[in-house]
Amino acid sequence: MIAILRRIGFLLTLLLLAPPAIAQERGPVVLAAASLQESLSEAADAWAAKGHPKPVLSFAASSALARQVIAGAPADLFLSADEPWMDAVAKAGMLRAGTRATLLGNRLVLIAPAASKLRLTPARGFPIARALGSGRLALADPDAVPAGKYAKAALTHLGVWGGVAAKVAPAENVRAAMALVERGAAPLGIVYATDARASKAVRVVGVFPASSHPPIRYPVALLKASRHKDAAAFRAFLFSREARAIFARHGFSHL
Repeated sequence: MIAILRRIGFLLTLLLLAPPAIAQERGPVVLAAASLQESLSEAADAWAAKGHPKPVLSFAASSALARQVIAGAPADLFLSADEPWMDAVAKAGMLRAGTRATLLGNRLVLIAPAASKLRLTPARGFPIARALGSGRLALADPDAVPAGKYAKAALTHLGVWGGVAAKVAPAENVRAAMALVERGAAPLGIVYATDARASKAVRVVGVFPASSHPPIRYPVALLKASRHKDAAAFRAFLFSREARAIFARHGFSHL
């Protein structure tokens, strides 16, 4: 966590210290949940194709990004993978009034390496601990990162958390958790459906019931300190029909 905070801070410091002529050419700085990498990058490309400076995107766990915003990191928009971390930024007085809105929704899935033949149906008491054997369950940090928190909530609701808690391999974000499964370092992992869709190295073993965890919502808001002329317009573009089609192609739902 400390390492990723330092990387984010270094990037944002470079942007802040850029020569004025260069800074004017860059687009708004967007801090976004790791699960948005492909979709938001495509949306930023579509925005830039209209003649706007391309937004500068920084992806990490929502928890790490929220802490950066609260610490005063220079940025224009924040896209979180859950409401609580956006709530924390709002409580710190860092959001521009009237700009917070829910952008996207997602699903939670159980994944295994692509070559695995395992199939499990997430349901009450399902045998995930037995399927793991001596292996580990890859999750984003269940104490802080949204994907991990959703996963823990689902496993708890289904009555199997107690059997797997000691086998969890916590990762700094959802993509890092998926990487453990991609490399075969973990036989199973829990990620968003959109993450699994973005990787050819994993396969979906089962889909968690939506009722087993809090709704997966991605809120977006402008930050109060933003001064970029395109920040509000890019936020509006993310709700446009064109951008919605991009997010839908990557598997996100709209709420």
